[in-house]
Amino acid sequence: MKITTRNATFQQWLALLTNRSKRHRAGEFLVQGVRPISLAVEHGWEVRQLIFPAGRRLSEWAAALLDKVPEPVEMDPSLLAELGEKEEAELVAVVGLPPDRLDRLGHHVPDRAGAPLYVVFDRPTSPGNLGTLIRSADAFGAEGLIVSGHAADPYDPRAVRASTGSIFALPVVRMGGAADVLDWAAPLRKVGTDERATVDVADADLRGPTLLLVGNETQGLSSAWRQAADAMVRIPIGGAASSLNAAAAATIVLYEAARQRTRAIP
Repeated sequence: MKITTRNATFQQWLALLTNRSKRHRAGEFLVQGVRPISLAVEHGWEVRQLIFPAGRRLSEWAAALLDKVPEPVEMDPSLLAELGEKEEAELVAVVGLPPDRLDRLGHHVPDRAGAPLYVVFDRPTSPGNLGTLIRSADAFGAEGLIVSGHAADPYDPRAVRASTGSIFALPVVRMGGAADVLDWAAPLRKVGTDERATVDVADADLRGPTLLLVGNETQGLSSAWRQAADAMVRIPIGGAASSLNAAAAATIVLYEAARQRTRAIP
C-alpha cells in the first residue's frame, strides 16, 4: 500500500492520535518511537501495519522490522510526520488493543521475591501521569496495573510516550471501578496512599501480596477504594511543597516495596 494523499485511511489513522472513542471502536492505536515500537514487537503485540516514509533511506532497525510485516505501508513523508507528530518519524506502527480482562494480569503469580505486587490508579486525569506510573510499576517489579473508573486512556499517545514503552511489557487493564476488581483482589492486601494517613510508608510492611491504591490527582481515592483499603500510608515531605504528584508519590511507594522485597528490613 502507498499513501500520498489525505485519503480515508490516513484520516482514520490520524484520528487515533486524538480521538479516544475511535481508538476503541477501531481496536487499535498508533505507536511512535524506536523503543516503544521495538517493545511492542518484542512482547508479541499485534502490529497491524508499519508505516514508513517514501523515498527515504531507512536505518537497519527500521528495515529489519519492515521485513517482519506482510504489507508495510509507504507514505508521503509530510503525512507520516503528522502521524508521528514530528518531522523525522522513521516508522509509525498501528497496533491492536488488547482485551481489558483481569486474567491478563495473571492469577497472583509470584514475582521474583515470592509475592505479587499490583497497582490501581483510580481515575487518573493526566495521560502523562498514567504513562509515568506504568513506567515506574514496570521498573519496580509490579505484575500489572489497573486503571479504574472514568480515566485517562493508557493508549493515548502521551501515555504511551510517558511509559517509554513499558505499556508493552507490563499488563495494563481498564476496569469500571472497585466493584469490578475486589473479588479478583481478595487475596491481596490493599494499601492506599494518602497525605493524611498516620503510617509512614517506610513503616508499612509491603512484602506480602499487595495491591497498591493510587488516587486521582486532585481528589484522591474514591470512597469505594478507600473503604476497600486494608491500610493507608503517607510519604513524609518537607519544603514548600504541599503534596506530591500522584505518579511521583506512587513511584516512591513502589520503590519502598521493591526495597523491602529485596533487603532485610531493619
